[in-house]
Amino acid sequence: MKAALEVERLSKNFGGLRALHNIDLEVRQGEILGLIGPNGSGKTTLFNIITGFLKPDFGRIMSEGEEITNLKPHQVCLKGITRIFQLVKPFAQMTALQNLMVGSLYGRDPAEDVKKAKAQSKEILSFVGLYDKAEAVASSLTLAERKRLELGRALAAKPQLILLDELMAGLNPVETEKVMHLVEEVRNSSITVFMVEHIMKAVLGLSDRVIVLSNGMKIAEGAPREIIDNQEVIEAYLGKV
Repeated sequence: MKAALEVERLSKNFGGLRALHNIDLEVRQGEILGLIGPNGSGKTTLFNIITGFLKPDFGRIMSEGEEITNLKPHQVCLKGITRIFQLVKPFAQMTALQNLMVGSLYGRDPAEDVKKAKAQSKEILSFVGLYDKAEAVASSLTLAERKRLELGRALAAKPQLILLDELMAGLNPVETEKVMHLVEEVRNSSITVFMVEHIMKAVLGLSDRVIVLSNGMKIAEGAPREIIDNQEVIEAYLGKV
């Protein structure tokens, strides 16, 4: 299976603190790849480097054979890589529809005009279950709705690869089930998914493969069931017994 993204020997320090050390990984086209690890293990830092919000100290990032290591966030988006953040960041005073139109107008393969952007955005609002909230101001939405809005805006930019940073955090079990189904539908629409998630039900239920970080290093990679039985992973989360 062809690689949608390759990370080679990626390292990042913040002063004397090692955030990432020699990370090698591959995201394969069409898969859902899970990324897990204890708090502070470097997961969000990795996403920030991939999407251009941070620069690595060492290493490189390849997207479908093209190096994107030091591109700015908007340039990474134009290469077909979008993300949602751990803390949702909609344009609070804009409507849900307007939020998605931003993605449609300024993402990869942008809409040719506002009318087209509006039509595309309405389709995506329907896909994420927010069609009836099109004219609602983003700040008035519930947390679950804002998470769907963030996902919709990322999808409106027409990504080939989407990075999800704890999309399901803070959701109740019913909302989590609905979002899990939505993520599966995203993959079924030919978009590759790379997700950080703490909810193990979602990791096990969605991921084709799982990568584990601990103290800024990759300590395991494999099928979900292999990972949860891995002794080094268990010790990273619970400590040595």
